[in-house]
Amino acid sequence: MRFKANAIAGGLLIVALVCPIAAYGAGPVQLPAPRTEGGKPLMQALKDRQSTRTFSDRKLDPQTLSNLLWAAFGVNRPDGRRTAPSARNRQEIEIYVAAPDGLFLWDAHKNALNPITDRDLRALTGVQSYVRGAAVNLVYVADYPKSGGGAGDADQDILIGADTGVIAENVYLFCASEGLATVVRAGIDREALAKELKLRPGQKIILAQSVGYPKK
Repeated sequence: MRFKANAIAGGLLIVALVCPIAAYGAGPVQLPAPRTEGGKPLMQALKDRQSTRTFSDRKLDPQTLSNLLWAAFGVNRPDGRRTAPSARNRQEIEIYVAAPDGLFLWDAHKNALNPITDRDLRALTGVQSYVRGAAVNLVYVADYPKSGGGAGDADQDILIGADTGVIAENVYLFCASEGLATVVRAGIDREALAKELKLRPGQKIILAQSVGYPKK
């Protein structure tokens, strides 16, 4: 019985590594707790930081994805504050994850992925041809009502742009530290993508960012 149980567990682990998100089923995907130790020293990560537009077909395992999202905009204090600042601590930026296994909305406080669709919509997250090959594409969406302003408010646009930029740079530094490739992008068919994300009025796509392993 023990051998059988170990064999089953081993099989599930193999499935999770090959298909890291879908293996968890159709409901919310609980990611493993982020590992916050290790990595390159900050100055080395800054030295290695760069934009890369070619990606291998290797997927991100659940632990790496969890670490990536936490570095981007995870909760790092008991009071719920995050790894990136936001104006008046409104935390108005939401991160959507487009992966081969589907499209998800990340819940930072639960560190879980809430499924939106099981379709592979990576190609829709940018007008560039390479986005379809990245392991994941992160889509940064601003909730303007949560920020206290409205779309088209110049001051609010500046603050939201700054908040999004810091999150994107956190991703750059994480990728430099972990040997991953990334590039942040503004070229997006926002109207088409917003429909697939099922955005509410007042939500706006700001930027997207491709992440994956570099192509050797």
